[in-house]
Amino acid sequence: MAELIKIAIAGEGGQGVQAIGDVLAEAGNEEGKEALYIPNFGVEQRGGVSLAFVQISDEQIGSPKFQHGDIVIALSERAVARTKQYVTKDTLFVYDSSLIAPPEVADEAVGLQVYDSVAPEAQAEAVSEQYKENIVELPKNAKRIIGIPATDIAQSELHPRVFNMIILGATVRAAGVVDIETVKRALEIKLGKKFVDNPKLRELNHQALQRGIDLVEEALQGEER
Repeated sequence: MAELIKIAIAGEGGQGVQAIGDVLAEAGNEEGKEALYIPNFGVEQRGGVSLAFVQISDEQIGSPKFQHGDIVIALSERAVARTKQYVTKDTLFVYDSSLIAPPEVADEAVGLQVYDSVAPEAQAEAVSEQYKENIVELPKNAKRIIGIPATDIAQSELHPRVFNMIILGATVRAAGVVDIETVKRALEIKLGKKFVDNPKLRELNHQALQRGIDLVEEALQGEER
């Protein structure tokens, strides 16, 4: 039976959500699979919730849209609310348990933040205050729910701008549909020139990817104990 993995990723504008979807699809293509990436910025182009829908399959993908995801990733409180409709009893739901630092203002220096529209600083501050005041209600019907402190780790261990690479690594491990080395090749396609100009960026992105993989691996192993 052909394997089809459906992934929905959502976060605030500026968190690099679209970069994650783009690289995942590129990695799927690199492995000779069928891969489809559909961005959705919603009504608000700046400062709104950004969604990326990715499907990767061994065979031709029948429809560009799907109603339920195998993997759903939510990177903010508003993202949790927007993605609940894609969660079923078969869904692995992953969220940023840091919930959540203000969206980083994007640039092209590190990571892939440049892909997304950028939330204005005033909007980011308002969103941050909202998170402090409210408790996120996670979906109750998911097969599994995994929280990873991606924002805290990016800020304390690596660099805030590779936050989305931690999430990409987490998604790769959760979905299990593409190999991490293929993802690294996809990054070379997207950011090869920047990596050549500054090899430290390659190392930093790779560290962030592996950190995301490890976080999900640790969470899954913890559930099995």
